[in-house]
Amino acid sequence: MINPIDKDKVAENPGLIAYPHTIGSVVVRPEDMGKLKSKALSAMQEQTNMHLLQIQKQVELLMSQANEIKHRIEISETIYKAVMSFEPLIGHTYHLYKKENEYRLMMIAPHEWGRSKVTTLEYINSVRLLSDHTWEILV
Repeated sequence: MINPIDKDKVAENPGLIAYPHTIGSVVVRPEDMGKLKSKALSAMQEQTNMHLLQIQKQVELLMSQANEIKHRIEISETIYKAVMSFEPLIGHTYHLYKKENEYRLMMIAPHEWGRSKVTTLEYINSVRLLSDHTWEILV
């Protein structure tokens, strides 16, 4: 018996060819690799830029916190070098004055001086002693 199908018109492995081999087959179109790579690159850039922005915001927050701590240290050093005639208590408010080149920490607020206000003292800031023995400037 002779096979009626011509071997020149039939593929040996029809499942491995890049095009349909029968009339009812699904159309197989080659993908545009440049288009796929472009989409993937765009998505990757969007994601990495988003992550970099998050990290940048975190760094800015950390820098802000570090600057606040540095400022508290500077204030604390100034206050601990100031003249004090009492032992400051944690959580209490005190007032920093300057007389000539010397700082003074006092319990008396500027509005509490009354008539006997000492004009030789320059009011600097009101401060509060924190539990870590640094000082917070009060507004």
